[in-house]
Formats: sequence, C-alpha cells, structure tokens
Amino acid sequence: MNKNTKDINNLELSAMSRRTISFIIDDLLITFLVIMILWDNLVQLNWDLNSVMELLKDFIPYILFIKFSYQSFFIWYFGATIGKIITKIKVIDYNTLGKISLISSMIRAGLRLISEMYFYFGFIFGFFNDGRQTLHDKLAKTLVVNV
Repeated sequence: MNKNTKDINNLELSAMSRRTISFIIDDLLITFLVIMILWDNLVQLNWDLNSVMELLKDFIPYILFIKFSYQSFFIWYFGATIGKIITKIKVIDYNTLGKISLISSMIRAGLRLISEMYFYFGFIFGFFNDGRQTLHDKLAKTLVVNV
C-alpha cells in the first residue's frame, strides 16, 4: 500500500451537516459585511423594501466579487473560511491531500458562486458520491475533511 492510500484511509470526510452550518455562517458574515458597506445608502432609503432591492440589484457584481474573494483567499491561505474554521473542517487537494493552490481555490470559488446562482444545483452532488464532493469540489479536485 502506498503512502497516499494510507493517508486517504485516515481522513474523515466532513458531514454535510457541518458543511451546511459552515455555509450559513459564511453567508451571514458576507451579509453583515455588505450591510456595513451599504449602511449609509440603506439609512437614506429608510429601509423601504423596493428601494433596498433596487440598491442591491445595482451592487450584485460587487457582492459576487466579495464572495469570490472571501472564498478564494480563505480557502487558499487557511484551507478554510471562517465558517469552516468554526465548524472544524477544511478543504484539501484531492491528489496531494495537502493545501490547495490559489488557482484551485479560485476555480472552486467561481464554480461555487455559479452553483449558488442556479438553485444550489452543484451542492446536491455532495449527497451522491463517496467523497461527498459537490460539483465545485469535483471540478477543483478538492475534498472537505474534518480537522
């Protein structure tokens, strides 16, 4: 048995429940950040729902950029976003079982955004394969494991 096979057998894949909690934490953090950035505009609109929706529509590219940057940087640099750190899970390279590259983290982050935009379709893949890999994990060649 080679070293890589032995290491894979010692890994504990993250449960989908932990990944869901991590996702919620990260989305709440991003939402809080967006509210802080747009606070002055929101106060001027008196929190009128239609006006807020119009404002958010204008800021969609910036919100997507923030989400992409957050996911890319934290997954590349720390191996985990804040939500993943709290839930004690991390993202690793499927082939090396180590830290993923910046390119892989950017691919994963971009595909994750696309999955979110299309009814979370790519996330469903995680329920139907042995590695619990979502579509963005499969294409970026990553695994999510317990720390």
